[in-house]
Amino acid sequence: MGKNETPTKSNSERPVSIKIDERDNVAIAIHSEGLQAGCRLDDGTRAIDHVPQGHKVALADLAEGDPIIRYGEVIGYAAEAIARGRWIDEARVHLPPAMPLEEMVRGDRPVPDLQPLDGFTFEGFLNADGTVGTKNILGIATSVQCVAAVADYAVRRIKQELLPRYPHVDDVVSLTHAYGCGVAIDAPEAIIPIRTLQNLAANPNLGGEVLVLGLGCEKLKPQRLLPLSNPAETTIIELQDEHLHGFDAMVSAILEAAEKKLIRLNQRRRQLCPASDLRVGLQCGGSDAFSGITANPAVGFAADLMVRAGATVVFSEVTEVRDAVHLLIPRTGNEAVAKALTREMAWYDRYLKIGGVDRSANTTPGNKAGGLANIVEKALGSIVKSGTSPLVDVLGPGERLRTNGLVFAATPASDFVCGTLQLAAGITLQVFTTGRGTPYGLAMAPVIKVSTRSSLKRRWHDLIDLDASPIATGDGSIADVGWELFQLILDIASGRKTTAADRLGLHNDLILFNPAPIT
Repeated sequence: MGKNETPTKSNSERPVSIKIDERDNVAIAIHSEGLQAGCRLDDGTRAIDHVPQGHKVALADLAEGDPIIRYGEVIGYAAEAIARGRWIDEARVHLPPAMPLEEMVRGDRPVPDLQPLDGFTFEGFLNADGTVGTKNILGIATSVQCVAAVADYAVRRIKQELLPRYPHVDDVVSLTHAYGCGVAIDAPEAIIPIRTLQNLAANPNLGGEVLVLGLGCEKLKPQRLLPLSNPAETTIIELQDEHLHGFDAMVSAILEAAEKKLIRLNQRRRQLCPASDLRVGLQCGGSDAFSGITANPAVGFAADLMVRAGATVVFSEVTEVRDAVHLLIPRTGNEAVAKALTREMAWYDRYLKIGGVDRSANTTPGNKAGGLANIVEKALGSIVKSGTSPLVDVLGPGERLRTNGLVFAATPASDFVCGTLQLAAGITLQVFTTGRGTPYGLAMAPVIKVSTRSSLKRRWHDLIDLDASPIATGDGSIADVGWELFQLILDIASGRKTTAADRLGLHNDLILFNPAPIT
C-alpha cells in the first residue's frame, strides 16, 4: 500500500502501545499523554501507573533479577519485583554487563539476499578522482588553531566580496579545529587527528580545490594536509611568510588565492550520475525510545535501498553499537571484517577505561526522559538504521572510504566528532535522526533531519525535513517512509531541494577526535 493509500484511523482504533518483538515482555507507550493508569493494552494488560510517552510498561510479572526484553533482546534485569502493568522506569532496570567480544561469532543469523536496484540517479559534481560531490564548495583548511580567527575572517570577506561573482559555487567553508602545537604529534594515537584533517581536505564536496592556511612554526606542517588525491591543486599560505607585511597583506593573499580557485569551481556543473556514486552517512542525536521504532527503521530501509543501488552507506558511534555488536557480527562479509569490527570495539573499551568511565556514561538525561533506560536499549535501537545489508568494511577513526556498500566507521557518539569523522571518511550527505530535537548541521554536507515523533515535527516544523512518526500510529509503514527518505536523499543530493539546516545556515564546528596526549 502506497503512502497516499494508507487509511486514516480513528483515535479509538489507534494503538496505545507498541511491542516490537513477540519475545518482548515490555511495550512502549505511544501517545503524547502516555498511558493513563487503568487503561488496557491490546494484550489485556491493565496499566497500574501512568506511563509517560516512550516509556516501558511491563507485560508480565517480573521477579527481581528477571530479564527485561525489548527488540527480542535483554536490555537489563529487574532491580526489584515488577508487577504486570507497572511503569518500568530507569531505576527499575539494572544494566547488564557488556558482552565479551571474544564470544562473538559469525554466521548464526542469515543475511537477506538483497536484489540490485537499478535506474536511480542524481545530479552531482564529478571530481577528477572519480568521486562525486553533492555540493560545490571552496574549502580553506587550517593546520593549527592559531590561524582559525584569520581563516574565519577571510571566509567572511570571501562570501561578501567574491562569492556573489561565482553563482555556481555553493559556499566557502573554513576547516578550523582545536589542534595546536601542544599536541604530541609523534604519539601513536596522533595519527587519528592528522589523517582526519588530511581526509577532510579530500572530501568530494570540496572538488579538489583546497587552500591550506598555516602559521609557519607549527608541528603539523601545512604540507601534511595536502589531499593525497590531488596535491598539485592545493595552495599553501603561511601567515609568518616574510613577504606578508601586516594583517591586510595576509587577508589579501588568502583572497587572491581563493579567487583563482573560485574561478575553476564556478566552471563546474551538475552531471547526471548513478545512485552508486552516493556516499551517505547515518547518525542519530537526541535519541528517544521512538528512535528504534520509527526513524531508525525507516532510515535502515532507505539504507538497504541505497546499498541495493550500489551506493556507500556509513554508520558510526561505537558506544551506540557496542551493546548490539553481536547482531552485526553475523552480517560481516568475511572474517577480516568481523575481526576489524571487534578490534574497534575493544579499542574503545580500553579508551573509556583509561578515562575512568564505561559505556553507561553515553546515555544522556534527555535519552532517559525519552524512555531509554540505558545504553543497551539505546544501542539496540541505534543499529536499526544500518538496515539489513552485509557489512563490507570497517574504518578506524579518520580513515577514508575504500569500497561501496555498508561500512562501519568507528567514531565517538558525539554528534560533532562523529560528523567530522564521517566527513573525513568521505560522506557527501548525512541523514540524522532525532527524537528530542537538535539543530545540528554540517557546512560541508547536507544534513537531512528525520524526527521520531509527531510532536517534535509540529514544534520544530521549520527544522525537521521528514517525520517518521506515522510508523508508530499505523498511518504509514516503514517502507512508506523509507522510500520517501530515499527519494528525498536523491533530491537533496541533486540540489533540487534544500535541507532545513542549510536553508537556515545552521552549521556546527568541526571537532577532531584526538586521543593523543597534549604536552
